[in-house]
Amino acid sequence: MSDDLFRYVLRLADDHLILGQRLGEWCGKAPSLEEDLALANIGLDCLGQARALFTYAGKVEGKGRDEDDLAFLRPEREYCNALLVEQPNRDFAWAIARQFYFSAFMLPFWRAMGKSTDDDLRAIAAKAEKEVAYHLRHSAEWVIRLGDGTEESRRRMIAALEELFIYTGELFEMDDVALAMVSEGVAVDASELRDEWRRTVDGVLSEAHLTAPEAAYDQTGGREGRHTEHLGHLLSELQYMQRAYPGLEW
Repeated sequence: MSDDLFRYVLRLADDHLILGQRLGEWCGKAPSLEEDLALANIGLDCLGQARALFTYAGKVEGKGRDEDDLAFLRPEREYCNALLVEQPNRDFAWAIARQFYFSAFMLPFWRAMGKSTDDDLRAIAAKAEKEVAYHLRHSAEWVIRLGDGTEESRRRMIAALEELFIYTGELFEMDDVALAMVSEGVAVDASELRDEWRRTVDGVLSEAHLTAPEAAYDQTGGREGRHTEHLGHLLSELQYMQRAYPGLEW
């Protein structure tokens, strides 16, 4: 069980680390000062969740690796984040659509994780659920604002929602690791969250007078370390200090 638990927790940690890094790229570049602060705070929430998860993963692994080792000192193929969170910041609408899809999944996920038999995951979920409720509300408001705004904002919102939709199916995949954890009462059966996620997405898009996308296929592979070309570039920045100055302490 410990190996499966380690891998399961590591996936969650990687999701939030990589998304937090993407959000951090907006510092000083967001459309307004208020939004600059909002995206930074959401990114910090993601990093806080990642830290708690990495710390617990290191404890489960039992090999002496801490949160910094797991976050900064692994090669690209060892990262098991969903492909959605590594997608780049093409524009503001793209960042909002990515956050909206992910938060609409994570809110019911953390709520369900509150019933886990694992004390550590249950405690992480209790804090994360409150944070993600804000993340979803914030991103949903922007989807509506952009989708029902100017011709240009609507065009960009539609493009982002449609192009990112192929990465959402991976969030609901259940492999042997996840199934083993569900059987132990530890994990969440993500496949059971799809209907609620779809209702949330459809409801917000309807309010924005947008049509919900449909994907001809799901782009997957992130959980097995098969990533898009974007992750390597992200990691080169994320890991630079630790690799340039090994063992550096602030």
